[in-house]
Order: sequence, then C-alpha cells, then structure tokens
Amino acid sequence: MPHATKAYKGFGMEGGVARWYEKTTRRDRPEFAALAARIAARVPASAIVLEVAPGPGFLAIDLAKRGLDVRAVDISRTFVEMAQRNAAAENVKLRLEVGDAAALPLADKSVDFIVCRAAFKNFSRPIQALAEMRRVLRPGGTALLIDMRRDVSIAAIKHYIDGLGHGWLTRWLMMLVFRTSLIKRAYTQDDIRRMAREAGWGEPRIETTPIGFEAWLVK
Repeated sequence: MPHATKAYKGFGMEGGVARWYEKTTRRDRPEFAALAARIAARVPASAIVLEVAPGPGFLAIDLAKRGLDVRAVDISRTFVEMAQRNAAAENVKLRLEVGDAAALPLADKSVDFIVCRAAFKNFSRPIQALAEMRRVLRPGGTALLIDMRRDVSIAAIKHYIDGLGHGWLTRWLMMLVFRTSLIKRAYTQDDIRRMAREAGWGEPRIETTPIGFEAWLVK
C-alpha cells in the first residue's frame, strides 16, 4: 500500500553504498553460518523462514543451505539483486522480493520463523514492522530481532570493529557510521519491550551481546 513515509531512516542502501556494505559484511560469513545453525536447530526441517532486510543475502543463503524454505524481503533493489546473484553463485534457491518491512508482501500466518539482523533500527515505522511480522507468523512461531544497543560504549564498538580484520580506512569509515548515525538510531531494551507490546506481542525475551541484543518474540 502506498504511503508518504519513507521506509528507512537515513540514506538508501543502493548502488555503491550497498556494494561497500556487501564487501564489509562478507567477512562475517562465519557469524552468519553460526546463526543459521542456531535457527535451523529450532525449527522443523520443512519450516518456512522469512528474513526481513537480508541485505546481500548471506544469512538467507546459509539458512537455505540447511534445507529450509527461505523467503526474504528488502527495501533495496540493489540488495535484492545482489542476494539473487550470491544465491545463484552458491547454488541455492531463495524467494526474494523488494518490499517494505512495514507492509510485508506475504499472506497472514504464512511463515514459521522470522529473523531480522542489523536492520530494525533503520526502519522508519518500527512498530508497524513488528505488527507485520506478527501478522505473517503462524501461531506458535518465533521472530528474532538482532541489533545493536543504544547504551553500547564507543570502546565496545571499537573493539568489535578492530576484530573484523578490515584495513584502517574501512575501520575508520565504519566507526564514523556508528558514531554519527547507528548509535543514534539504536534502541534500548525498554524501547523494544514497549514497541513489542504496542505491536500486539507478549513480553519478549531479550539477551544482550557485546554490542547489541537478541530479542525473541513468540506469537
């Protein structure tokens, strides 16, 4: 449904910006593989898994490699095209669509598990996005939000970036992005609990990580 509100905060992840993001996140493949293994262990082999905002598609690809039926929706056409190419290169099938997290192009109660990693803070309508996730999830299904915490320290972010193994310029650019935009967009645990309630969810289970959190929501 058309709406006046832009679907994301800040600049769009298109073109060269999206290609830079793909290059930097490709180094996180071991993390994506580990997360895919954790998710696959929680769902039936025949489960339909939705990734909201998959970016270049690395997590979705690792989920599909485990035999899961994976759907993915991203607002960025560049990312959807990248994810399609990356999936084809690794000989896996994904169902990818361009779409807004606040108006998911899926039917009610059509997926078993939802994951949204490192993107929720960028949604311009986060409560509506949470409500949409709940709408498309089957009863008893789970949604997993993974993102950074608003109260993260600069020292913790620097330690995280330094551990990624990038060159000095990429590390500097990443630190700049964290300082100038990402921390400001991030949410506290109380924010997540409040928005979940407003979107119709019960109390989420929130676990903290060195720079972020995992929020588990069960329908």
